[in-house]
Amino acid sequence: MMDRRTFTMTLGAAVAGAALASTARAAALPAVRNVVLVHGAYADGSSWSAVIPLLQAAGMQVTAVQNPLTSLTDDVAATRRAIARQDGPTILVGHSYAGTVISEAGVDPKVAALVYVAARAPDAGEDYGALAGRFPAPPATAGLVHANGFAQLSEAAFLRDFANGVDPAKARALYAVQGPIADSLFSNRTTQAAWRTRPSFYAVSRHDRTTNPDLERFLAKRMNATTIELASGHLSLVTHPREIADLILRAAQGEEASAPRTHQSGQSDYEQALIFLPTAIA
Repeated sequence: MMDRRTFTMTLGAAVAGAALASTARAAALPAVRNVVLVHGAYADGSSWSAVIPLLQAAGMQVTAVQNPLTSLTDDVAATRRAIARQDGPTILVGHSYAGTVISEAGVDPKVAALVYVAARAPDAGEDYGALAGRFPAPPATAGLVHANGFAQLSEAAFLRDFANGVDPAKARALYAVQGPIADSLFSNRTTQAAWRTRPSFYAVSRHDRTTNPDLERFLAKRMNATTIELASGHLSLVTHPREIADLILRAAQGEEASAPRTHQSGQSDYEQALIFLPTAIA
């Protein structure tokens, strides 16, 4: 049986340990808890399905936008509605074409930081097509099929160029939910460049066949973004969800580009955040 002195010492150690854990938890939890995810062309909100549970497990409140892909105005409106539903500061994330959307919508006062995933990032009023034309055209461009004012990627182009590196069964499922885009979608220009006034983060896809990786590097450098490179095709959010979730958490924690994250014991930011999430006491 434990005597009084031993019990007191044990209790004191437990209280001290709990206090330390509480302090560590407060320091480790993200400063921003809301995330709005915006999908790109040839996709829908389900493209984020591997990233969402990782963010939720780390204590984030996540919303995925469903873009109509009919015009930049329509897509920005859908994103603004999602931002308006958030209860505080928000990390705004865009994949591919959605980089244009978040560059326009990201000036909202609730937006604390922007995360670009193999994404476009035009300047205000910039002819993005002309900018992209300075780089070799990616293979997916040749796979567009136009009909009745809309365009989609052919199945061959989708599987080979858009979803390269994705498990074939998963790639075919993504093809089945491919969102057709208005023919005029990519010609729309932004009036804002939120990355000029918000902290920005960028995930470059090294093996991208939909957006030229050197164009991605140019965009990331131009916005002075905290940048990572992944050995991934265009859909890094599908093939590398943990790394994408980790980058979003870095943005949520307010990490500066000049202070790179040091991982402990090979753990990602996502895994470290999980350590400090409140748990039930048995």
